[in-house]
Amino acid sequence: MTISASPLTSDSSTRFHALVPLRFPSDMRLTPVQFALLCAENRDAVLELASDGQVREMTPTGSETGGRNIELAFQLQRFARSGTTWKAFDSSTGFRLPDDSVLSPDASLVRLDRWQALTSEQRRGFAPLCPDLVVELASPSDEGPRALPSLRSKLAAYQANGARLGWLLIPHQQAVEVWPTSGAPQRFEGLKVLEAGPEFPGLQLQLAEIWGG
Repeated sequence: MTISASPLTSDSSTRFHALVPLRFPSDMRLTPVQFALLCAENRDAVLELASDGQVREMTPTGSETGGRNIELAFQLQRFARSGTTWKAFDSSTGFRLPDDSVLSPDASLVRLDRWQALTSEQRRGFAPLCPDLVVELASPSDEGPRALPSLRSKLAAYQANGARLGWLLIPHQQAVEVWPTSGAPQRFEGLKVLEAGPEFPGLQLQLAEIWGG
């Protein structure tokens, strides 16, 4: 596995980023503590840690997906700010799940009392909890970390680690998969508004605004 990091290189007249590949044996496994140290030393790399200790590289999003992602984060943040119950997080946030994986949903909500129960040190690192709501955005590609099979594996991991609700948004199909606390996901097509239900009172996604990128 190769990960491109970009430490700052300088001379007397210019400063620029040089790509330095980080190579890992395919059978290398890291603990969450070791993974946190790796991320601290390679802040430009976008990484996740599987429950078996394998490091996964997450590629940057395409521009269209990035536009959808910021709209998604905006809607969740607007909902969180409308009351005092929830805290919203964007796609750069890693959470250490109970199975010791470290995953980064595209957007998420954590109940405020759960967040406030963490220590300052826990908040600064990968918060040791599974978000209550997790949302992932698919890309049209059938390969890579944003492909449907990869994202379904992540939603299954969130579900197994205690997420109360998961949403898989599939813009190129204008479809949504709703992952409940347990059991099989349900697929919906043609929705204009996605409602979270009684566990998240008042939470709705305006899907047309997200599909538009």
